[in-house]
Amino acid sequence: MESSIQTIASNTLLVIFAVVAMTGIICSKLSEILKVPDVVLFLIAGILIGPSFLQFIDISHYQVENQLILTFGSAFILYLGGKEISLKVLKNVKVTVFLLSTVGVIISTFIVAKVVGLTFEVSYITSLLIGSIISSTDPATLVPIFNQVKIKDKVKQTVISESAFNDAIGAILTSAVLAIILSGQFSLSENIYELGIMIAVGVVVGIVTGIVLLKLVNDQPYGIFKDFAPIISILSVIIAYEVATKFGGSGYMACFIVGIITGNKKNFKIWLSQQSYDADFYVAETLGTICRMAIFVILGSQVDLAMLAKYFGPALLVVLSLMFIARPVCVFVCTRFDKSAKWDKKEMLFMMWVRETGVIPAALCGIIASMKIPNYEIISSIVFMAILITLIIQGSTTKLVAKKLGLLEEEQKEITNNKKEIFES
Repeated sequence: MESSIQTIASNTLLVIFAVVAMTGIICSKLSEILKVPDVVLFLIAGILIGPSFLQFIDISHYQVENQLILTFGSAFILYLGGKEISLKVLKNVKVTVFLLSTVGVIISTFIVAKVVGLTFEVSYITSLLIGSIISSTDPATLVPIFNQVKIKDKVKQTVISESAFNDAIGAILTSAVLAIILSGQFSLSENIYELGIMIAVGVVVGIVTGIVLLKLVNDQPYGIFKDFAPIISILSVIIAYEVATKFGGSGYMACFIVGIITGNKKNFKIWLSQQSYDADFYVAETLGTICRMAIFVILGSQVDLAMLAKYFGPALLVVLSLMFIARPVCVFVCTRFDKSAKWDKKEMLFMMWVRETGVIPAALCGIIASMKIPNYEIISSIVFMAILITLIIQGSTTKLVAKKLGLLEEEQKEITNNKKEIFES
């Protein structure tokens, strides 16, 4: 009898995976046609096929599997975000990126927490938890957008680098606030110390794991596993996350650092053969796409529409404060201290506008919902609104805003050519 029950459960999980994957594929195709970020469609589709409507999937009975998808999915996406960072370009804007992904996250967290406290009857620590979850931006959404919209390299790399770094910082901050909620204790000095340890251990574990495992797939002379580069990449994420967590560090930070090392392997004198590089690239991209599909479709399926309708007005107010108060303040404050980057007003305005909420907040929200943290319905409603509104409004208008501000590469070339013609004439 027990084996038959386990078989039924296994078959149900396989069906859920097949439904999620097929839904994701259809939504990805529709996003190309409609020119809408695919994660928006993943979310909406998740609502439609979840318990609220068609009841094709219900992940509530599979909490362990849900946690596995959300934890590994968010860790792997942070790894992919790290791979997108160019250390060469980052060097020129490192101060801005550092400030935006640290001070900026903290500023956003406290501004959002203040607004949440004014609009919802929740404790201040719950307000901080909400602020820390939605304070980060989303490399998984921004990278595909910037692949289609050719922005000036300086601005593009800054926004992508910030989004990858602040995802890691946001995840760490959320973990720290969650630990305070679960323990019921708060000590400023102790919690700052623990936060520092989480970051430091995560960075060290990420560097060691990334370099050691990449050496094993190096073309020569240590590359004894060079034919297994894609598998080693996946293992590097799992090993980095687990080892960092074991030693009290941030698994998310460790995975992110592994991604940076992988994306800048030549800086560490590591080379892959073309065959290994191609195999690793396609496997990582495919697995990343599956993770994004699973996280957003499952998050959508868990949305309680009655609760969303109940908290719609206050949640909308929180999201608008994030977009039009917290983000502009962050960019203004953080860019003022980086004189060497020489940011102009148009570049600053563009960075103020581009701050899509995405995968990591979705994954963190899913984890919190599965743990049934007090007021998780309010948290889920605000996070869902933040993802939906920022992706639809900001994600779909990135090119338009860049064009209005004259930040498209094509326009920059035209201006340069016109100046050249006038000078020559």
